[in-house]
Amino acid sequence: MSRATWWMHGLAAVSALLLLFPLLWMISTSLKTPEQVFGGGWLPHPATWMNYVEAFAGAPLGVYFKNTLIVAVLVTVGQVVTAILAAYVFGLFRFPGRDLLFYLVIGTMMIPIQVTLLPNYLLISSLGWLNTYLGAAAPQLANAFGVFFLRQHLLGFPRELLEAARVDGAGTWRTLWQVVVPVIRSPIVALVILVFVNTWNEYLWPLVVLTDPPMKTLTVGLQGFVSMEGGNNWGPLMAAATLTTLPALLLYLVAQRQIISSFMQSGLK
Repeated sequence: MSRATWWMHGLAAVSALLLLFPLLWMISTSLKTPEQVFGGGWLPHPATWMNYVEAFAGAPLGVYFKNTLIVAVLVTVGQVVTAILAAYVFGLFRFPGRDLLFYLVIGTMMIPIQVTLLPNYLLISSLGWLNTYLGAAAPQLANAFGVFFLRQHLLGFPRELLEAARVDGAGTWRTLWQVVVPVIRSPIVALVILVFVNTWNEYLWPLVVLTDPPMKTLTVGLQGFVSMEGGNNWGPLMAAATLTTLPALLLYLVAQRQIISSFMQSGLK
């Protein structure tokens, strides 16, 4: 191994440690007593699980988990289905104005969420969907990134498979679900993970539309937990934050190879 390769590996290791440091500090602090938190030291000695007990006692984390899971599943299903349909049209069909329409869809990625926050809120309010799962999920059921991501894979889709499906008498809908979707199953799984993790960590829109305590998601509920604790009871706060982070983190770790492979195949960096 050359010296340049050693330098690159060393730089990657240092970068990984810097990125992991806040996560490791959070987990370590969640296992410390108050004396250990303010007394210095990196590792808890001895470790205590009482912070997790206090976290569940101090906030309805179970309710927050349920709300977050429902919203994340609704948004994930909506974005993945709409992305499959739109990418199928933009990637495998030719019609007047296709490229212009696709560029308009991609252009929506440049619009900050703050710009659409008020119009979306007024629309959800007029529909009577405030403090409902549908209201939290509806504005996010379609996203341009998923369309772009899947279309990149479909651009190189074997035309022979489409012709064979037509010869066998398969229509457009059947060709999509029985021929196209199985071929791009890997990027679809990667998109599912990315959308789910992103929705799980969403804060701004749930904060605006879910104001009733029984309807709050984890990110919003955690903020209320911080206020309730006065912001200085670090052990339970870090325990609650760890519980909030772990499901999405574990899901990403399980599928990381598939995600990286899908990005490489699509030509994205």
